[in-house]
Amino acid sequence: MTHLQPTPGARRRVLLISHDVLGRKMAGPGIRYYHLSRVLSRHVDLRLAVLPQEETALASLQAKMPDLSVITYRRRDWESIRPAAEWAEVVIVSPYAVAELFQLTELPAAIVMDGYDPLLIEWLTTLPKEELADYAGQWANRTAALFFQYLSGDFFICASERQRYWWLGQLETAGRINPHTYQQDPSLRGLVDVVPYGLPDEPAQQTRPMVKGVWPGIAADDIVLLWGGGLWPWLDPLTAVKAVAQLRATHPRLKLIFPGTVHPNPDVQAMPVHNEQVYAFARDNGLLDQTVFFGDWIPYEDWPNILLESDIAFSLHHDSIETQLAYRSRMLEYIWAGVPMIATIGDATSELASRYNLGHVVGYHDVDGVAQAISRILETPKAVFDEALAVARHDLSWEKAARPLIQFCRAPRRAADRLTAAPYGVPYYEHLLQRERREMERLRQVVAGYENGRVMRLLLTWERWRQRWLS
Repeated sequence: MTHLQPTPGARRRVLLISHDVLGRKMAGPGIRYYHLSRVLSRHVDLRLAVLPQEETALASLQAKMPDLSVITYRRRDWESIRPAAEWAEVVIVSPYAVAELFQLTELPAAIVMDGYDPLLIEWLTTLPKEELADYAGQWANRTAALFFQYLSGDFFICASERQRYWWLGQLETAGRINPHTYQQDPSLRGLVDVVPYGLPDEPAQQTRPMVKGVWPGIAADDIVLLWGGGLWPWLDPLTAVKAVAQLRATHPRLKLIFPGTVHPNPDVQAMPVHNEQVYAFARDNGLLDQTVFFGDWIPYEDWPNILLESDIAFSLHHDSIETQLAYRSRMLEYIWAGVPMIATIGDATSELASRYNLGHVVGYHDVDGVAQAISRILETPKAVFDEALAVARHDLSWEKAARPLIQFCRAPRRAADRLTAAPYGVPYYEHLLQRERREMERLRQVVAGYENGRVMRLLLTWERWRQRWLS
């Protein structure tokens, strides 16, 4: 493999760019980059780039990670990230973000694409069925932007072996699986490898009570059922509510909480969710603030308190392609805190639950199955789950999860086909380029100035890549 030459005696210089908020309140991507930063900083000289936030939040984030440098950048603003990018030998970035900062691909640094989140699949779940025709152009732009990142990466990471096969298929279509990359590494692990979520080294600690005896309507001796995370379109929170309603008469102390219903990232808050549907069902069936409770979003420092006060946790979803590719980060946090779980079949993390006997796995939309699983967990001695959860915690540390990324960052290398500019991906790329050229000409006649600037920047990026691949 072709490795970059290090400075003698120096650790590798790595820049990790987060496209999500990090700070007091964090969702899955932010939590991922928070923990990846902590583990990477043990092995490399790391800079973490985050979106703008209050100075106090930035200072708090830096205090929690004293072994690395935290900087801010702005989306689509190259100058805000350029000094750090030019400093780095390795840049870790989400796939879609690289289209917004295309200049990254023109630097000598090795580019790591973090493809743990199947973006196209998630976007599919958010499109309104009655207006699909209106989204054709938007979808074409998203597809083209992601195709650009297929050409741009030296190393791709994802969260499961299922996702790895998905990535291999995409990269084959883009021409990235070719004689150069195969000869560089016949296993193709050097091109795509698995870096899932992990568990922190330190155990979860209770710092203060937050639910039992504190949350209005929840007594100190109640049984708390937790829905960890948001109510995204691909998830199935209504089945959890219906199961609790079914058990209400026989188990009056059951309390189901949804402590995170408003995403902390403003860019994501417009995404469709199940909030209104679930809230209405709880209200109309006399469950609201009696058996089912809704919160805003828990600060990350308080999240262990919520987990440790929960008796059972849910991860339920619909039967879709998103399910087959998903890796539910919240389920890892259930394991970390020792919470037995009830999960729907079909995703990689429900397989973890089955493998380690961490609770019960049920079918899609199986209200009766969820209700029975709740009863069985309550009847099972806690020690049974404690032993299984301890085994899982030992196997699923962040250090182990991040091992392929750590190894790459300590000995980075450029992908062989990117070094030679072999034009394997050009035919499909040319098709996209011609289509976007026609769209650009149409837009030129209609839109001018700033509103057209983003489209023009993307098209200019594609043109640069065309010249590079064909030269």
